[in-house]
Amino acid sequence: MGYIAFIEVHVTLLGEGHEDAVDGTSMLATAYWLESQWEEAEQFQTLVMGARKTKLGEDLPHTLTSMTNLASVYSSQGRWPEAEQLDLQVIGTRKTKLGEDHLDTLTSMVNFAFTWKSPGHDAEAINLLRDCLAKEKRILRQHHPNTSSNSETLLEWEIEA
Repeated sequence: MGYIAFIEVHVTLLGEGHEDAVDGTSMLATAYWLESQWEEAEQFQTLVMGARKTKLGEDLPHTLTSMTNLASVYSSQGRWPEAEQLDLQVIGTRKTKLGEDHLDTLTSMVNFAFTWKSPGHDAEAINLLRDCLAKEKRILRQHHPNTSSNSETLLEWEIEA
């Protein structure tokens, strides 16, 4: 039995709103995203986001992650306004619930910097990544994997600019 068929059976047996079925659908959406099958990734990630909003609410971590994942699908499709809208919604919720310096908030802001960079908002993306990196260095320290990775990205972006 293929993965898609497995998920369909899983969802049928458990019901679309069951968390295990939603998690399986999320994995399927990710698999399609990794294979650059954008329409399928969008379809399944939209289902996941809708189920999580309905069952968990709009401001819980799993829901926010599914929104971020859908924003990544939109970015991959070159649908910048939709990606930006979701990214900004996630950032706003995380700032309110967790604070501006929380790692999840900073991660969302870094994701948004990547979304901004793609359609050519280089200066804005660089400034946002620079601000996030300064906070990461203060909170996580210089040698944390996030800090190191974002430092390398910032350097690449500054060289390109």
